[in-house]
Amino acid sequence: MNLHRIHNDMLGDGISFCFTGFMSEDMLMGIGNTLRKKFEIDSIDRTTSMSMFSVFVEMVQNVIRYSAENQSDDKVPAVIDLRYGILSIGVKDGRHFVACGNLINSSDVSRLEENLSRLKDMDSKQLRRLFKDSLKDEVPEGSKGAGVGFIEIARRAKHGFDFDFEAAGDDRNFFTISAYL
Repeated sequence: MNLHRIHNDMLGDGISFCFTGFMSEDMLMGIGNTLRKKFEIDSIDRTTSMSMFSVFVEMVQNVIRYSAENQSDDKVPAVIDLRYGILSIGVKDGRHFVACGNLINSSDVSRLEENLSRLKDMDSKQLRRLFKDSLKDEVPEGSKGAGVGFIEIARRAKHGFDFDFEAAGDDRNFFTISAYL
């Protein structure tokens, strides 16, 4: 393994922070505190840093709740369930970005693709209205949260967002989402 090459590749892609591994709520809090300090050191304006932090939280929670790559242990009093994913943050072409990826079951691809394509076509007013309406609605089928994570990412991504699904074998796909702030 050539960590120096990986390091240089990330710098070349404008990545200032990257984490790959098992994610948990504790990890979310620890990295979140570090990112807040990094945004302050970099003098990122408050609106952008708040948007980046919000998107970071939503993306990590998506991995924690839905990654198909996990390890768990139900032998201990509090069930341990760790989910695997990758997250990166940086600046490319003058735009801040937050990107995340994880394995998902292939059966979820069409639903996610339809939902994300719909969000990508909405303007800020439509997204704001959908966000408010979603908070009032029942939790969507298959959701482990309020169902507003992708809506929040779309709202915060002032320069848009991209997503992709890549076949990964064993009836799984690698799902990637990148938000540009």
